[in-house]
Amino acid sequence: MISILPFQGRWIRLFFSLLYMLILGLLPLAHASAAQSIFIFGDSTFDAGNNHFIKNCRAQADFLPYGFNFFHHPTGRFTNGRTVADFIAEFMGIELQKPFLQVQMEFINGSRKDFPSNGINFASAGSGVLQGTNRELGMIPLQIQIQQFQALIHENQINKKLVENALVFLESGSNDIFNYFLPFNSSRLDPDSYVQAMLAEVRNFITDIYLLGARRVAIFSLGPVGCIPARSILPNAPIGKCFGKMNRMAKDFNFGLEGIIKDLPNKYPGVVGTHGDVYNIVQLFRANPARYGFFNVTSACCGGDGPLGGNLQCGKEGYKMCINPNQFLFWDHFHPSEHTYNLISKALWSGNLPQIRPLNLKTLSHIIS
Repeated sequence: MISILPFQGRWIRLFFSLLYMLILGLLPLAHASAAQSIFIFGDSTFDAGNNHFIKNCRAQADFLPYGFNFFHHPTGRFTNGRTVADFIAEFMGIELQKPFLQVQMEFINGSRKDFPSNGINFASAGSGVLQGTNRELGMIPLQIQIQQFQALIHENQINKKLVENALVFLESGSNDIFNYFLPFNSSRLDPDSYVQAMLAEVRNFITDIYLLGARRVAIFSLGPVGCIPARSILPNAPIGKCFGKMNRMAKDFNFGLEGIIKDLPNKYPGVVGTHGDVYNIVQLFRANPARYGFFNVTSACCGGDGPLGGNLQCGKEGYKMCINPNQFLFWDHFHPSEHTYNLISKALWSGNLPQIRPLNLKTLSHIIS
């Protein structure tokens, strides 16, 4: 007998509801991708170089060897090549989204006449869903990213119809949770209250982008933050295994994110959303590395000479680098390699339950709003 877990049952019911809507023509699919643009929000997982254009920002990846495996020069991306957002754009057949601050600079100096029609990347490395996270680094908080987006729409630099037909991506929260375990963390909240405060900011984000016209939303879960090599700098964090308390918070946050996606149709008429389960996708890689082409799923390819290579950012004085970055799950002390991002992207683009639910990004991109 095949047993169905309760949450799987709910998703199956939702699947048949969507199928019914398709039959009725309420949720038609285009033969070609209806979405021709992506608006991207979040942290270093998505940042395509915004921080490079912020004077005195201390969260940077605008130096070698960042970017060298694909772009052959640093772009501001915190990996050795492309990110998930880049791969999804390629799967959609559109150009990669430029960082907002680059586009804004080009528009101001006259080298660009219009804002791009393929979307814009607002993500800023070091940011979190909580506005106070890493503000001392000089990055752009999620709340300001939304304001930048809002200003473009209100100034008619971006057509609202373009927004309605676009995909909107959000991935953020890793920095908030990592910082919770830093020795100088000043939060007086217990872990559950802290996670609830994070989720409240995600709900605010959803409300804001809905009011700005977004109708196709993808929220990506956090990966297993407690497994990143940088945990080696935290007091009381284990080296030989993942940091369980940190992963527990990440899973609680991810559970809340999925609840937000499930509530979208009721709270925001016309919105179609999906939840990319990055956490469990990455755990599959860790459980069976060879199957996915990995030689090492614990240490940074590029980092320091301390435990896990997690004590120094890649490219800083004294760093060391592996021979084949794409055999490593982690590129640097915080971030995945391009190979990891590629595998995650394929699962999000064309995967099915439980990788992404209720719709994969390929289906989401073909829905006509």
